[in-house]
Amino acid sequence: MSFEDIGEIRCGPGEARVFEHGWQSWSPTGAYRLTDTPPRPADETIQILAYRPETPVPQGAFQGEGLLAVEPGDGSVELWSAPSPLQVPSIRAREEGGRLVISADGPVRHHRAEGGLDQALRDWADTMTEKRAFPAVPPMWCTWYGYWDKVTDADVIDNLQRSERLGLGADMFLIDDGYEAEIGDWLEGRPEFGSLARAVDAVTGAGRRAGIWTAPFLVGHRSRTFREHPDWLVRDAYAGRMWDQELAVLDVTNPAAVEHLVDVFRTFRAMGISHFKLDFIYAGALAGGRHEDLDPIAAYRRGLELIRRGAGADATLHGCGAPMLPSIGLVDVMRVSPDIAPTLQPKSGDISQPSQLGARLTGAAREFLHARWWVNDPDCIILRPEVEAREEWAAHLAGTGGLRGSSDPIAALDDWGLETTRRLMVPTATDPS
Repeated sequence: MSFEDIGEIRCGPGEARVFEHGWQSWSPTGAYRLTDTPPRPADETIQILAYRPETPVPQGAFQGEGLLAVEPGDGSVELWSAPSPLQVPSIRAREEGGRLVISADGPVRHHRAEGGLDQALRDWADTMTEKRAFPAVPPMWCTWYGYWDKVTDADVIDNLQRSERLGLGADMFLIDDGYEAEIGDWLEGRPEFGSLARAVDAVTGAGRRAGIWTAPFLVGHRSRTFREHPDWLVRDAYAGRMWDQELAVLDVTNPAAVEHLVDVFRTFRAMGISHFKLDFIYAGALAGGRHEDLDPIAAYRRGLELIRRGAGADATLHGCGAPMLPSIGLVDVMRVSPDIAPTLQPKSGDISQPSQLGARLTGAAREFLHARWWVNDPDCIILRPEVEAREEWAAHLAGTGGLRGSSDPIAALDDWGLETTRRLMVPTATDPS
C-alpha cells in the first residue's frame, strides 16, 4: 500500500520528540528530537534481519511500525497506532514548515493523551490486548553467550552442576544454537554437541526445566530440509544471510510443512523440554508465494499457533527476532531488544546488531510492555571479567522486571561477577512496569 497523509501537528522544534516503535525484537526503538537522526540499518541484509524489509525509511522521516507517538512540547502526547495485532501499518512523520505531517500505509487509530510519553505508552499498550495475569518466571541459564555454536552436552551438564553447587538459582537450562546439524534440521544433531537427550535428562533429572532454541521458520540452504523439500518453502521469500549461508522461509500453509513443524515441537516436548526459544521468527512474516493465499502477518500468527499445538498448551513460548505487535497473545516471553554482546558498541555501528548499547537503549524503551503483553526478555546476564561496561549492564538489568538468565560459563566468573549474577537471578515481576 502507498502512504497517505492522515494528520499533522504543530511542534516546538527544540522541545518536540518523536517515539518510533520498531518492527521486531531487534529493531531500534526510542524517542528522538526533531534534529536527531534515528538509527537506520547499516546495509540491505540488516534491513531484512532486523528492520521491516518492505518499508525502508526515507531520508528525513521518522517511522514507527504499528506505533508512532509525538510529544509536541506542550505536555500532550499524540499517538497513531495499529488498529489490532492483525493489521500493522508503517506510520511516518516528516517535518514541513514547523509542523509534523503524519502518514501511514494502512488504517490507524489516533489517540491524544496527557501526562507525558511514558504514561501514554503504558495506557496505549493496555488497549491492545485483554488484561491478564503474568506469573513470576524463575531465572534461567543459557548456553549462547558462553559457548556460542560450539556448545556440547558436557558444557550444559557442567554448568548445571556448578549452578546447583554455587546456589546460582537457575531453574531452567536453555540449550541454544549449536546442538542442531543445520538450520532447519532441528531433530538431527551436530555430532560434536554430543547427546541432546543426555543433556535434557540431566537437567530434568535435577528437577530443573529444560529449554531449547530453534529458528523454526528458517531453512538454511545447506540443510537436508532445503534439498529434499523445496515445496515446503515460501516462493521468492529471502530471509537474509546468516551462518555463512542463504536463508529460505518455511511455508506454514503447506500441509506437509505443517506436519513437519508440529512434529518437531511434539518430539522436543516428548523429550522433556518445556521452554522453547523461537528465534529469527521475523521470517514467518516475510512476503512471498505460499501454498495458501494468506497475508504475511496471518501466516506468521498461524505458524506460532502450530508451534503451540506441538509444544503443548502449558509450554513456554519465548519469541526473539519477532515482529512485536503480531505476536500479541501468542508468546509468553518476548525479547524486547537486540542481542547483548561482550562489547559496548556494535561492530557495524548499527544498534540493531549485538552490543550492550543497543540492548540497553531499546530494552529500556520497551520496558512498558512487561506484564502487559508478555514477560519481557531484556537478554542475558553476562558479567565475566572481559565484558565491557559490565557494571552498567548489571545496573540496566536490575532496573527491569523481565526475565533473568545467566549466560556466562559459570567457571569464568570472578567474585564480583558471581555475586552480582546471584543477586540478579530472581523471578520476573508480576506487575506491569
